[in-house]
Amino acid sequence: MQHKVIDTKDVVIRFCGDSGDGMQLTGTLFADASALYGNEISTFPDYPAEIRAPHGTVSGVSGFQVHIGAGEVNTPGDFCDVLVAMNPAALRANAKWAKPTATVIIDTDTFDEALIKRAGYATLDPITELRIEDRNIIYSPITTLTKESLKDSGMDQKAIVRCKNMFTLGMCFYMFNRPLEYTYAYLEKKFKKKPALIEPNKKVLFDGFNYAANIQAIANTYTVKPAKQEKGVYRNISGNQATAWGLIAASEKSGRPLFCGSYPITPATAILEELAIHKNLGVKTLQAEDEIAGICTAIGAAYAGNFAVTTTSGPGLSLKSEALGLAMITELPLVLVDVQRSGPSTGIPTKTEQTDLAQALYGRNGECPIAVIAAHSPSHCFDAAFYAGKYAMEHMMPVILLTEGFLGNGSEPWKIPSMKDYPAIKPPVIDRCEGAFKPFERDPESFARKWAFPGKAGLEHRVGGLEKNTAGVISSDPENHEKMVAERAEKVARLANYLPEQQVIGPEEAEVLIVGWGGTFGHLYTALHELQDEGRSVSLCHFDFINPLPKNTADIFARYKKIVVCELNSGQFADYLRAKLPQFSYLQYNKVQGQPFIVKEIVDAVNAIL
Repeated sequence: MQHKVIDTKDVVIRFCGDSGDGMQLTGTLFADASALYGNEISTFPDYPAEIRAPHGTVSGVSGFQVHIGAGEVNTPGDFCDVLVAMNPAALRANAKWAKPTATVIIDTDTFDEALIKRAGYATLDPITELRIEDRNIIYSPITTLTKESLKDSGMDQKAIVRCKNMFTLGMCFYMFNRPLEYTYAYLEKKFKKKPALIEPNKKVLFDGFNYAANIQAIANTYTVKPAKQEKGVYRNISGNQATAWGLIAASEKSGRPLFCGSYPITPATAILEELAIHKNLGVKTLQAEDEIAGICTAIGAAYAGNFAVTTTSGPGLSLKSEALGLAMITELPLVLVDVQRSGPSTGIPTKTEQTDLAQALYGRNGECPIAVIAAHSPSHCFDAAFYAGKYAMEHMMPVILLTEGFLGNGSEPWKIPSMKDYPAIKPPVIDRCEGAFKPFERDPESFARKWAFPGKAGLEHRVGGLEKNTAGVISSDPENHEKMVAERAEKVARLANYLPEQQVIGPEEAEVLIVGWGGTFGHLYTALHELQDEGRSVSLCHFDFINPLPKNTADIFARYKKIVVCELNSGQFADYLRAKLPQFSYLQYNKVQGQPFIVKEIVDAVNAIL
């Protein structure tokens, strides 16, 4: 059979197996190698929701999808060109994502009668039952080949079998002409303290590469050329890591030390872990005993003059709601990062959604408006976190930053910026005052109060959850309460004066305006271009700033005949827009499945409107 090397613009690979098969690492290493090679990438880790589901069951399947391209890549891809299934359950859970032209690699050693039945098949022929006989199925005894590769390594059988993901990675490196050197360097670094594991892992990776080169089932290999990018230094970054770095950057620009008080929760924990690494940058972290303690320690740190941060996901945001009201009424700067997941309650903790928006906007007692910002891509989490910190400190108020599990765990190339290109952050710190200090006296433009740290003579004042007057004296006077409520709300509203104008992608006037927010950007942007290629009159308006909305929002909406709001919930942003801008009519396209949009879904929905 003649071997062909085919140049292709982009390709999508989905790795899946039991949660102990190392699919997350395999996908990450393939993505990192591709990013270092120069490809554009977007990744989508798909974890099981159970901590340890029974071996070989569909509920225990872990997946990792990576989209690599020679040009612009904005989503992890809807369907895959290559599906790697390490057992029958993985194939059953993921066969629906394989394109009709896909190559499917299976580990035949795991396709025995017991595991086929455990995965829930009605027959002992998964390929026929799933109706994927027309795909290019590569039957490989991966476990056996891994054992053969490492039989002289001195490793025990359990450790050897765990290396089958590296054998599989070698096969995929051959199929897509990926260099092995990047992964060799990773293995040398990872096992620096266990050098005996370096050569065996290198060997099994190389043997997987060689095996793929020698079997006739892989007739073609593919080359995805490096993308043309702006000059600069790039790295692959996840949304959670970018969030942590953006917070550190805001701390540096403000001159205020960063304190993060948090409680671990999926999928936000990695932010706390990343911040804890950077003590050399003046970062202080505290893993508190619960969510309430996490935010309360952060509020105390803000009172003491720190840039205060707390991180969580939906259930934790609920627990933090009372203390968030305390941060609001004391008017102390705080960034609360909510990495959204499927709910309610514990829900599906490893899956993504946009279902916390209503809670972020309204989920507190009393009149308690809080600024809300949303990140739209893994790399954009850096900017979103930076500006959340800037607005929190300069305007002396809590800011909620919404990201999503899809963004936090996903990754993409990021051009490392120069901090000289970012604005200064100037908190309204006060060191002394003439006369009596009035802690809630406001800047006439921003309505921000002064930030007076403890221990400064003449600036002593009370903070706490009880209502106070401008002088900081506890007051239950009705008129004063209404005045303070109005001023705190006005401060949030006036943030709009400091936000950039909302932008539109596409014609300034069109039949349909697609509206989105947060992590749906890549899918909506890709759908927009597909619709425009079909000749449709469509534009996209994607919001990073939610409360307050950018000042020109109404002017934009007035230029379009139909507005369709697309979001991964039942219509929370659409309802918010109806309340804020009731003069417009809003159509909706919603999905609440714990999964990102599929681009074709959006294209079909807009075409139905047109």
